[in-house]
Amino acid sequence: MGKCQGYLDEQFIELEELQDDVNPNFVEEVATLYFKDSARLINNIDQALERGSFDFNRLDSYMHQFKGSSSSIGASKVKTECTMFREYCRVGNAEGCLRTFQQVKKEHARLRKKLEHYFQLARQAGPKETARRSK
Repeated sequence: MGKCQGYLDEQFIELEELQDDVNPNFVEEVATLYFKDSARLINNIDQALERGSFDFNRLDSYMHQFKGSSSSIGASKVKTECTMFREYCRVGNAEGCLRTFQQVKKEHARLRKKLEHYFQLARQAGPKETARRSK
C-alpha cells in the first residue's frame, strides 16, 4: 500500500484479500465504481451549495452517502472530512460546510491520484502468483 498509507484504512486491505485469480482486477473495479459514484455525489453537493440557500438536510444526506462509499473502500481521510462536513450541517454552519467541502474535494482528488498510481504499479508488477513462481 506504500504511498497510499494514511489515506486508506484496513477496509482497503480487506478488499485486496477478496481479489483472486478469478477476479484479478476486483479492487480496481471497486475503486472505479467508487470514483464514478463519488463524482456524482460531489456534483450534487456542488449544485446544492451553488444555490446559496442551504438545505442542510439534503447536504447531509448527500454527504452521508459519500461517507458510506468512502468507508466501503477504506478512504479514511475523505471519510474524516465527510464527518466534519456532516457536523457543520448538523449545526447549520454554512461557512463550515463550504470550507470543509473544499477539503473533501481535495482529499478525494489526492486519493484518486494515489490509487491511480498504485493500480498502475500493480499492473506493472503483474499477478502475485507469477511473481512468486519466478523465484
